[in-house]
Amino acid sequence: MKNHKGLNPLLKWAGGKRQLWPEIEKHVPTSIHTYYEPFMGGGAVFFKLQPQRAVINDANVELINLYQVIQSSPELLIEDLRQHKNQSDYFYQVRSLDRTPEEYQHLTAVQRASRLIFLNRTCYNGLFRVNRAGQFNVPFGRYKNPNIVNEDSIRAIHAYFISNDIQILNQDFAQALNSIADDAFVYFDPPYDPVSMSSNFTSYTQTGFEQAEQIRLKAVCDELTQWGIKFLLSNSATAFILDLYKDYQVIEIMAKRAINSNAQQRGAVKEVLVKNYA
Repeated sequence: MKNHKGLNPLLKWAGGKRQLWPEIEKHVPTSIHTYYEPFMGGGAVFFKLQPQRAVINDANVELINLYQVIQSSPELLIEDLRQHKNQSDYFYQVRSLDRTPEEYQHLTAVQRASRLIFLNRTCYNGLFRVNRAGQFNVPFGRYKNPNIVNEDSIRAIHAYFISNDIQILNQDFAQALNSIADDAFVYFDPPYDPVSMSSNFTSYTQTGFEQAEQIRLKAVCDELTQWGIKFLLSNSATAFILDLYKDYQVIEIMAKRAINSNAQQRGAVKEVLVKNYA
């Protein structure tokens, strides 16, 4: 694995693993032929590992479009980002583009990627959330000087993408593993099982990720285990998750979470790492 300097997540993403990396690193295999991450999100683990061969995937269409644009057209993205203004009226104008599907369909891939970065950097608490209609619905954050045009990070990610074998998919998490080889390693970071109704921030796609999906994910883990493929999974330490993965090795860790609608509920929470290898 190569060490590309300045390679960090470009977006602030709920459930990001930057702070948890020291704990996760303890459980990552020392040798990985092909790395799979079916729930890419902000990609903190992926960018730390910097695998030479990887398949990354996410159900969020706009997120995957961003990674594809960084891979193919970083300078056009940087140029488009420079037009944005950190102003409330402008923010809501850009946010409202997905309320008119006819207009939104005319945006180029670069413009959509630029819009996602702009909204992520200027919306309240950096929370990506859409409603059932797929419309971004987080309010303006009123930050004094957000770093909207992070050109060094965009160029670093682009350089890494084009110098390695990185496949970027926008599929169902199970479909992203269809052609997986025996010597692969899979890291799952799905939307977490909520510890309470008020902490349910799984609306990063229109459909969400309910308990039925958690059960389907566990079935995929069972299949990987039968095939002898190693996986590591992150999730919340709820009774449901602990029971679901009771036949696997479960490690409890403490995570500091900064994204919550209630500031008083931000702080250290118990999470789990689940794996099928020693």
